[in-house]
Amino acid sequence: MAKGLFRKKNIHKILLDVESGFSDAEHPGAHLKKELTVKDLTLMGIAAVVGAGIFSTIGLAAFHGGPGVTILFVITAVTCGFSALCYAEFASRIPVAGSAYTYAYASFGELIAWIIGWDLLMEYAIGNIAVAISWSTYFVNLLEGFNIHMPVYLTMDYFTAFRAHETIQNHTAEITDTIKQGALAWSTAPGLGGVKLIANIPALLIVIVITYLVYVGIRETKRATNAMVFLKIAIVIVVIIIGFFYVTPANWHPFMPNGFSGVMKGVSGVFFAYIGFDAISTTAEECQSPQRDLPRGMIYSLIICTVLYILIALVLTGMVSYKELAVGDPLAYVFTKLGLTKLSGIISFSAVIATASVLLIFQLGQPRIWMSMSRDGLLPKAFSRIHPKYHTPSFATIVTGFVVAIPALFMNLTEVTDLTSIGTLFAFVLVCGGVLLLPREASQKGRFHLPYINSKWIVPIVFIVGAYFLKDHIISMFTGENAHENFPFFLFIILSAALTVFSFIKNLSLIPVLGLLSCFYLMTELGYTNWIRFLVWLIIGLVIYFTYSYKHSVLGKEQHSA
Repeated sequence: MAKGLFRKKNIHKILLDVESGFSDAEHPGAHLKKELTVKDLTLMGIAAVVGAGIFSTIGLAAFHGGPGVTILFVITAVTCGFSALCYAEFASRIPVAGSAYTYAYASFGELIAWIIGWDLLMEYAIGNIAVAISWSTYFVNLLEGFNIHMPVYLTMDYFTAFRAHETIQNHTAEITDTIKQGALAWSTAPGLGGVKLIANIPALLIVIVITYLVYVGIRETKRATNAMVFLKIAIVIVVIIIGFFYVTPANWHPFMPNGFSGVMKGVSGVFFAYIGFDAISTTAEECQSPQRDLPRGMIYSLIICTVLYILIALVLTGMVSYKELAVGDPLAYVFTKLGLTKLSGIISFSAVIATASVLLIFQLGQPRIWMSMSRDGLLPKAFSRIHPKYHTPSFATIVTGFVVAIPALFMNLTEVTDLTSIGTLFAFVLVCGGVLLLPREASQKGRFHLPYINSKWIVPIVFIVGAYFLKDHIISMFTGENAHENFPFFLFIILSAALTVFSFIKNLSLIPVLGLLSCFYLMTELGYTNWIRFLVWLIIGLVIYFTYSYKHSVLGKEQHSA
């Protein structure tokens, strides 16, 4: 059995399957349409990245890190850049739907592929729940600007309202505007017995609309995405230009008011802002020239988004003190504070568009991962069903809609962001590691190739320099009171030492090594509790694998019959 757990898919066989055209028994010949160009892929990447992060989580990150949060954006961009190059290498070799799941199947084997597929399902589903909740907040604020008032109990989750009611009753915390809103929702909501009718209806409705759009076709999704991207990028650029006229340079001092540790406190929010560029790799079978265009789309979108994020962070922290930015809608808040209420309204409208486009890309990506896992027999056949008219993974798209819409009614935004980030980073770690296992290939015209840089001496130097800068953290592993909470960082030290040795002995490629190490380090910054939640999710996935997927694996059946 141990050997079967790591059975690998042959890359040549994967490509032959794509050329012959996947189809399900119900609709022979049904396949995905090749509609996407490099422009479409770049815009999809921007659509996925410029969303809730630039309009929401950037505020709290700036509150913790001050103007120095721009350094965190650079660190995160470089980390994502290493991962993007590794994704690009895989995408050029294996241009099929499935993203990191398919890449892991070809490099690590079936068990790791299942783990990363299960991980991606969590990343996309929970990420979309967070985005749907964020969209709801902006949409309700936009309606308020037109004097349209939705009942408060239909705009938030049950537990936020309940906790706010308890806080008011027991005076257990400072009474903020958010707590007042929650308490109002609890007191005004209709109920049946002791149960209150409180649910986030706008979040439900946007998921239904986006799911329908994704269901009816890639061409329609592409057009909607492109239109939303052009609109929100134009507004972001206008905000940057106007904002610079209101910058007070004194607000940039001190640059890192809470030190480097304060800057790193925002890692979850900042990384959450970046996730999504990898989602375009799930559209490989719908690209006209995937081996050339997918890598370009990922890298172009990452560069554009990084520049926009850094400029926005500088504008925000220059217009007001970083101490005022711990709000859910920092851009709108800053312009309202300075009396620019019309521009604030435009920002709220842009935020509604921006978060909807992120939702669109993630809802597009998740069904295609389910489809790939179903083709391999790891999920039931229904998930690979392709609609005969719309040429989309129909059943998987509908299930994705339910998986996101129902929790979005009841979950809280703060409870899902960290879990999304740790899941994404784990996927990046495995993709970077997978590239190290691929055999080197000669360059071919029209295909992306990851540049090879020998890590023999560079990685040991990086390890020594890193150990010096992190020496206090390393010492605290053995002297701190809660030593168990340092376990993720302990794993990082072990991994770093092992990769340093292998880099010296095996002359490993530098980019995937740096990508693996930087992503794993960011995982250690997400806290012990999130690691526990993440491990629980993986254990649930392993139970499903061993009770269903292992027995129904197409590759397993082929090897058994041979």
